[in-house]
Amino acid sequence: MADSILKLVDLRVETVNGLVLVDNVSLELKRGEVVGLIGESGAGKSTIGLSSMVYARAGCRITGGRVEIDGVNVRDLSPDGRRDMRGQRIAYIAQSAAASFNPAHTIMQQVCEMPIEHGLMKKDEAEKAAVELFRSLGLPNPETFGDRYPHQVSGGQLQRAMTAMAISCRPDILVFDEPTTALDVTTQIEVLALIKRLIQELNTAALYITHDLAVVAQVTDRIMVLRGGKMIELDTTENILNKPENAYTQALVSERKAADHFGDIIEDNRGETVLKVDNVVGMYGDFTVLKNVSINVAKGETVAVVGESGSGKSSLARLVVGLLPRASGSVKFDGKELSTRTKDRSKDDLRKIQLIYQLPDVALNPRQTIGEIIGRPYAFYFNKSQAEVNARVAELLRQVGLPEDYAGRLSTALSGGQKQRICIARALAANPELIICDEPTSALDQLVAEDILKLLKKLQDDLGLAYLFITHDLGIVRRIAHRTAVMLRGEVVAEGPTEQIFNPPFHPYTEKLISSVPEMRTDWLTDVLAKRKIV
Repeated sequence: MADSILKLVDLRVETVNGLVLVDNVSLELKRGEVVGLIGESGAGKSTIGLSSMVYARAGCRITGGRVEIDGVNVRDLSPDGRRDMRGQRIAYIAQSAAASFNPAHTIMQQVCEMPIEHGLMKKDEAEKAAVELFRSLGLPNPETFGDRYPHQVSGGQLQRAMTAMAISCRPDILVFDEPTTALDVTTQIEVLALIKRLIQELNTAALYITHDLAVVAQVTDRIMVLRGGKMIELDTTENILNKPENAYTQALVSERKAADHFGDIIEDNRGETVLKVDNVVGMYGDFTVLKNVSINVAKGETVAVVGESGSGKSSLARLVVGLLPRASGSVKFDGKELSTRTKDRSKDDLRKIQLIYQLPDVALNPRQTIGEIIGRPYAFYFNKSQAEVNARVAELLRQVGLPEDYAGRLSTALSGGQKQRICIARALAANPELIICDEPTSALDQLVAEDILKLLKKLQDDLGLAYLFITHDLGIVRRIAHRTAVMLRGEVVAEGPTEQIFNPPFHPYTEKLISSVPEMRTDWLTDVLAKRKIV
């Protein structure tokens, strides 16, 4: 590693109301070096990432410190000077690709925009380079993938498209904000391998923001641990994983290691079947996304659905709640056949099944307060007074670990993890019998995610709730799922008790999934790539 390319000196970021988000954090990043930023939701990780480009979200401002890129204090540059720096010298890969792409433009137009605007390539050159990026990122049909609009691809595919957009100008510094959160474990390996290769080949420096220590261990040289906007520990990746000094860091490491073990699941809590999905076929236009899928969920039971991006997991959730009409097959709840479309279902049918979406950024109305978002379903289903609604909102906020005064805030003022907890509270407001959880903890740090899982398990024990839990985090599946269904290209290829699914003999695809879960050692990715002959 040569000279430093990025320096943050006593960086301080506050809200317009004076709340300190980042409290005098300093960091030096050298060329070719990757530093991971780890910490709980709201610790300031994403704020530091954005501040490295001298950018602050609405309602926030950088109030102190220096941000130097290659010796130049970017805070002293004019708006045009900063704009020239962004994209060309430093690029950002956001946590939520769905909220970052323009829905009115094709993916190709948006990936090519930066190299064309910065005068690095002509249009035909940029499009040719984009196709090669799509191919290297393992995107389907790379020659035509860019012709699609953002809503026409899966969340994992869109996240990879954002990676292509960020590296289109070959910047000196990359800021990765949870770049693999939306990816299944098999795709995650390929993206991590690509990130590692690009950094080595281009001598690019990077900040890698994540809540998964096992993931950050594969690509980083050092790790900074943050809490409450302050740096509490900074050391080599090896030392953070094996010899953490701070008690909070020790808790993070301990919690991640717990993901490799099966949880204490009480089988006797299960009751009669509440959801019965029988041989359903789902289609988007002429394309079949679900092929004769059958899944049952009992009262008090958690059934996990796992599989790679595009396997049909989220489509199954949409079909059950009536957002994706089924072409054939049946969906029964409490023995009653449910109408194909949401608009044809009774109010009580709608209340009984609630959905927690994967992407909170696009699931929350940015113009409504948190109180309005959570209180609306409670008022709608139970016809309660405003005072009763306010009391229930306060109770739900406490349940998901947020202060009661958040009821008056807008979702745009919250972190990604906090937004997801609002989505969970909104689902609970309807007092449902079944909650379909579509990656509900993917945006949360490990300790907060564990609190949410404990909350969901407690609610299940107390109320007999049933969960259809869609995830690509096999560590979560091990700890909470009674049964697991493995999906591949729209079909269920393996189904049974979780311990049975996770123990030999495996279905070949299940074995690939399990072997793709990152381990808490720095050489794990290198070993996996060597075994699979992935360069």
